[in-house]
Amino acid sequence: MKEQKRSSFSPPALGGASLLVIFAVLALTIFALLSLSTVRADGRLSDAANQAIQDYYEADCKAQQYLALLRLGEDAANLEGLDDVDTVVIDYGGYTERREYFTFPISDTQELQVEVRVDGVNDYEILRWQAVPVGEWEADEGIDLWDMMF
Repeated sequence: MKEQKRSSFSPPALGGASLLVIFAVLALTIFALLSLSTVRADGRLSDAANQAIQDYYEADCKAQQYLALLRLGEDAANLEGLDDVDTVVIDYGGYTERREYFTFPISDTQELQVEVRVDGVNDYEILRWQAVPVGEWEADEGIDLWDMMF
């Protein structure tokens, strides 16, 4: 009798390589989704910063217009967007000084505050030109961790 060689057919071992490929595809997909969400968040932040810059320069332009009308001695109280105007005349015993305080809104949370010392026509000094927050500051009471732990 002839001895027959028995050869057993075994499929190639693809289990480990398949797991590595699946893991790599999964990792690349997760990184792609994270990158996409980061790009969208950066786009929203960029749009918000762009809007804040536009709002500031719009208020700045209106304040410059008011200052120009003030220098010319014209009535500027009807200027669009003017939020608040206050004129103070200070008497230093023979020398009087006029100060103009005016504000223009930048956003819901900020306004442009300007203070100008005026001595006649075309003689002025800008004392303050500042964007300041609007509203009252409220302190955060925080969490009392000591009471929570015991």
